[in-house]
Amino acid sequence: MSNTINSDYFLPTETIKRQTTNNDSLGKDAFLKILFAQLQNQDPLSPMDDKEFIGQMATFSSLEQLIKMNESLEKFVDSASQANLIAFSEFVGKEVTWHQIIESDDPLKDPEIIEGKGVVSSVQFMGDSVKIILEDGKELTPGNISEMHHSNNESPLVTASHLIGKKVMWTDGEQEKSGIVKSVTSKDGIISVILDDGAVVESKKLTKIE
Repeated sequence: MSNTINSDYFLPTETIKRQTTNNDSLGKDAFLKILFAQLQNQDPLSPMDDKEFIGQMATFSSLEQLIKMNESLEKFVDSASQANLIAFSEFVGKEVTWHQIIESDDPLKDPEIIEGKGVVSSVQFMGDSVKIILEDGKELTPGNISEMHHSNNESPLVTASHLIGKKVMWTDGEQEKSGIVKSVTSKDGIISVILDDGAVVESKKLTKIE
């Protein structure tokens, strides 16, 4: 009688999502343990069929490749998000043209579009959203910006270098901290800033740039 691995142990490809490196290792280790247990406990008179064994090893190989591919995609997305957040730091000190659409309380009237110009004094990060604050106190979102001189052809590290000399804020646990950026570094696709007190902070943890 041949032994088979219950399909409940398999991870469906459409729902595989990496949480941590340890979870990935446990998934692969568990698969191998089950397979080795089958080999050790199989009936000598009716060993596992070669095709069945090859099929299960192929499943394991596919699982491992999917996990590695997911890791690579997550690093790419994370790096792109950091680059976008850092790019907004270039708004600080620059003049921008902005617009806002004001909806009328009268449904028969068309929305009013107001425009203006101002110099950005700071940029604040709130989760995945960005708040742009002008010198006159007006708060905008990136969607309100009509015009700005900015180049997207720089590498993430070069873009991050524009943070040097600027004051940044981040949250350490429940405590908000701040410091002046002295230099920036990139390792394994992660952009970090080095502050005047020697602290190293990942750029994605920054909450405000002045």
